[in-house]
Amino acid sequence: MPSDATTSTRLPPECEPALLERFLKAEAMALWTVRSARLQDVPPNVYAFLRKHEEDEEQHLAQFETMIGRQPRERERLPSVPRQWPALAVQLYGYESLGLEFATLLVTLRPDLVSIHEDELVHVTFFEQEIHRILRSEAAAAEQARVSALAWWRKLPRTVDRYLEAAVLDPFHPVLASRILSAIGRRFTTTGLLKDR
Repeated sequence: MPSDATTSTRLPPECEPALLERFLKAEAMALWTVRSARLQDVPPNVYAFLRKHEEDEEQHLAQFETMIGRQPRERERLPSVPRQWPALAVQLYGYESLGLEFATLLVTLRPDLVSIHEDELVHVTFFEQEIHRILRSEAAAAEQARVSALAWWRKLPRTVDRYLEAAVLDPFHPVLASRILSAIGRRFTTTGLLKDR
């Protein structure tokens, strides 16, 4: 189901290469983040999901590499992620939510990539359920998740600006950034990670 962060703004076809380029980078980062997350102490059901998640990201990355004709720059080290599960869950949920918003944008130009959008929705739904579990668990874990969410939320506008950096996207940047932030803000508020903003 597309979010209203993207459905009311139709991007012209010339924006497609820029979006594909961003997805190549985003899928590479998602893959490395999932690999790093699997090295942490996570619940058994999460570890099993991360293994499947890693396979999905590998397939997406291969698909974008074929479309663009190049591979993303390799990293020497995996990105650092929080060691504590409540904070790590928030980070994974946040970045998957961001990925879903960009997948929704991409599908408006490339309906043939709807399976990637569906995968992103599965990932977001899984981590959303985990967030609900954490917030219903012991008070310390719930508080850690909320503190982590607020810190992640404060950094999100700069992240979105980086993702939208492209001359062809400049005319749409303000409206897209606003709608993407609103959509993710609603998710974080509805789950209980953030208070009403």
